[in-house]
Amino acid sequence: MRLLFPLALLLLAVPSADAAPAKPNILLVITDDQGYGDFSIHGNPHVKTPHIDRLGSEGVRFDRFFVNSFCAPTRAALLTGRWPLRTGCHGVTHNREAMRPSEVTLAEALHGAGYRSACIGKWHNGEQFPYSPQGQGFDESFGFNAGHWNHYFDPVLLRGATPEPTKGYITDVLTDEAMRFISASKEQPFFCYLSYNAPHSPYQVPDRYFDKFKEQGFADHVAAFYGMCENLDDNVGRLLAHLDTEKVADDTIVLFLTDNGGTAGAKIYNAGMRGGKTSVHEGGTRVPLFVRWPAAKWTPHVVTPIASHIDVFPTLLDLCGVAAPDGPPLDGVSLRPLLENAGSADWPERTLFTHNPIDETNRYPGAVRTQRHRLVREIKGPAGGSKAKANDQSASDWQLYDMEADPGQEKNIAAGHPDLVAELSSRYEAWFNDISSEGLQRFPLPIGHAKHNPVELHAPQSFPDKPLHFACGPGFANDWLTGWTDAKAKVRFDLDVASAGDYAITLEYACPVADAGSKIRLGIGDSALEAVVPAAEAPGLPLPHRDEDGHAKYRNRQWQTLDLGTVKLEQGPAILTIEVLEMPGAQVMELKAVRITKS
Repeated sequence: MRLLFPLALLLLAVPSADAAPAKPNILLVITDDQGYGDFSIHGNPHVKTPHIDRLGSEGVRFDRFFVNSFCAPTRAALLTGRWPLRTGCHGVTHNREAMRPSEVTLAEALHGAGYRSACIGKWHNGEQFPYSPQGQGFDESFGFNAGHWNHYFDPVLLRGATPEPTKGYITDVLTDEAMRFISASKEQPFFCYLSYNAPHSPYQVPDRYFDKFKEQGFADHVAAFYGMCENLDDNVGRLLAHLDTEKVADDTIVLFLTDNGGTAGAKIYNAGMRGGKTSVHEGGTRVPLFVRWPAAKWTPHVVTPIASHIDVFPTLLDLCGVAAPDGPPLDGVSLRPLLENAGSADWPERTLFTHNPIDETNRYPGAVRTQRHRLVREIKGPAGGSKAKANDQSASDWQLYDMEADPGQEKNIAAGHPDLVAELSSRYEAWFNDISSEGLQRFPLPIGHAKHNPVELHAPQSFPDKPLHFACGPGFANDWLTGWTDAKAKVRFDLDVASAGDYAITLEYACPVADAGSKIRLGIGDSALEAVVPAAEAPGLPLPHRDEDGHAKYRNRQWQTLDLGTVKLEQGPAILTIEVLEMPGAQVMELKAVRITKS
């Protein structure tokens, strides 16, 4: 079901030479877990964001712009112009966050028009090549591929697939890299996708930013969060100044948005909206979108028609005069008419949708947004539906809100408008059936690609038997498996072997002295390796968290390694299984990752 007008009609017009360059540069900046209300331009009385506010005031500000209420699905939609489930992205961890390699990303679409591209910061759409940034069309990448990072000071980041130590606070480091890329690429059109991981938890920030808000009486996590927001604003200021210094500001389209509703700051100030991150209410999915392009000479204005993350891809292709390449059909539409014209009387009515993808099966939480109404079916509970399953019995009845008369969603008017509820809910059901029609799966983990060797298969990407469980929660990035107290329990990884050959296998693990001596067998296809697990202490590494919760949720350890040997593998699908042959102690080990190196 496509309730959209044809993209082709909006891609016909190409910017004229006297109005703007045919191939402008693109700087797309996205922040992580920063809500609509976390900006002074939107009325926040505590945080000052003058540089980001400047983008909103000098360019075009979208007042009703919607994304998913989770990180990875928003990014998948942003980069492809397609609803996230179509891309294969249906979660935020366990490899559910990956996009199919067959998806055409914005980097791939622009590459054919001579653009050089870089993904800087958080990727979160697949950890291993070809799901990684360079597998999805980016010429350069620098940052990390998983959903979050645990240590924001002097981080060891990935340049391509190679670890690289850095110095400084991570937001500053990523800004430095973006400025380097801009300077190195200014002689040709460039696309810089700068995906900051702040102000996502863990709440870590330099003292001068934290102290400012702590002195005002805010709780530690809020003081750190607001400090991270102001540090981000300072870095956006650095970026804008750098565009001026390199004399590319006029010819660069700068976009600023965030990936979902707010977190730590949402209960302090949320612009009057209901809900935050994970919620399908307005506060979970409405975010800023500011677009500035000086050479286009747009009259600064506020856009009131609803728009969505799926629209960014076709809009940028349209503005850059790049035809949509062959590939999967787009869901979004070009917003160029809304950028060029302060009035929007001719803009057609649209229906937008939100779905919280949790696993391969859940249909709800979900929402429908028209220009006036929001229809919501939620999963109750503090997790905001983040534990929803198929046919979840706790899903609420459909709720209907008049967003013009009741922007805070205080009065459910569903009972008084049964026909409208029936109409909008039927649109949602048809839409969901359409976007999930290809089926969803956890993609097998690729090994043996020359562009990513060695490969680490991380514990959250595994299929563990009970009683194994994740140490820090539901198995988000950087977590590990613990509780291996049953010798019958196994750990499995689904693999896709890119090329036949010899592969060396190493475990990253920990094992207390009292439990040393378990005999394990690692099998892949017809090949197997056996080893005795020696004692290996993995002490915790201190992290500069500002809040107590962070010490439980985000933990780093000094993992030890166990070289198991080398196996011969054939090309194609395979299953890696770790099983226990003997367990003399109370547990086998704790498992962080399996490292596989093709010789």
